[in-house]
Amino acid sequence: MPANLDPDAALMLRVKQGDTAAFTQLVEKYKQPVINLAWRTLRDLTEAEDLAQNVFVQVYKSARRYEASAKFSTWLFTITRNLCLNEIRRRSRHPAESLDQTHTENEDQPLHQVEDKGVASPPQQLLHGELEEKILEVLAELPENQRTALLLCREEVFSYEEIAEVLGCSVSATKSLIHRGRETLKLKLKPYLRTGIWKDEK
Repeated sequence: MPANLDPDAALMLRVKQGDTAAFTQLVEKYKQPVINLAWRTLRDLTEAEDLAQNVFVQVYKSARRYEASAKFSTWLFTITRNLCLNEIRRRSRHPAESLDQTHTENEDQPLHQVEDKGVASPPQQLLHGELEEKILEVLAELPENQRTALLLCREEVFSYEEIAEVLGCSVSATKSLIHRGRETLKLKLKPYLRTGIWKDEK
């Protein structure tokens, strides 16, 4: 096994050999980030959790064919994006099924949506909630590839090259998608920009 192998890819190679403990480690590490991406894409927590479960089922089923040719997280989020796209296509064919599923209660939202900086006063909490809801509204209006590029960029663990691989496009196209998405966010979130919650630099 190469010394410079991505540690998560090394775990996945152990899964390939039948190591269920290694699979559990990967699930524990990536379950919440996968749910977060799915939730921000689909705007429904139950569907996001179901999709995350399907992602890891697919990961496990694909273990025998797995080759450590890229970072494990890149491969994982490519699967996540593809399943999200499948769900979006399903919704477009059956829109009535999703009319009442676009919002969930705040207390049911996945963790790591907005980083807490101590205990906020009630007005600050209200502004926080309004900002997060507005961000989600603007993201939902973006083209899918722009939205996914921004969300992966916000995770701060992906390089432009890795985001490009997930999206299936060039690095220059990825940078353009992120730039256009950020410009749209800046335009529509002007009243909130001074809060500094959405960082627009990578």
